[in-house]
Amino acid sequence: MKKLLLMCAAASCLTVVQVHAQVNTTPQAATDPAMAEYKAARDKISADYKAAKAACDAMKDNAKDVCMEEAKGKEKIAKAELDQKQKPSDGNARKVAEAKVEARYEVAKEKCDDQKGDAKNACVKEAKAEEAKGKADIKAMKK
Repeated sequence: MKKLLLMCAAASCLTVVQVHAQVNTTPQAATDPAMAEYKAARDKISADYKAAKAACDAMKDNAKDVCMEEAKGKEKIAKAELDQKQKPSDGNARKVAEAKVEARYEVAKEKCDDQKGDAKNACVKEAKAEEAKGKADIKAMKK
C-alpha cells in the first residue's frame, strides 16, 4: 500500500512539473520586443537583398556583375549597421566602416572590368588605393 501511495505521489509531482514547464516556456522573441524587432529587420535585409539580386538577373555581362556586387555590399553594410544599432560599440562601428570600405572596393574593382589594358590597370590600382586609405582610417579608429 505504501508503495502504491509513493508511486502515485511521484507521478502527480512529475505531472505538475511537466505542466508547469509547458505553461511557463515562451519563445525569446515573444518575450523581448527588441529581439523581435531585430529579427524582423534581419528578415527585411534578406528580402531586400533577394529583390536586388532578382533585379540584377535581368542585366547582362559586367553590368550584372556590378549589380550583384552592389547588392552584396548593401546587404553587408545593412547587417553591420543593424548589429551596431542593436549593440552599439567601437568594435561594431569598425565593422560598419569595414563593410563600407570592402563594398566600395568590390564594386569599384568590378567596374574596372569594363575597361581594357592600361586603363583597367589604372582603375584597379585606384580602387586598391581607396581601399588602403579606408583601411588606414579604420585602423586609426582603433587607437
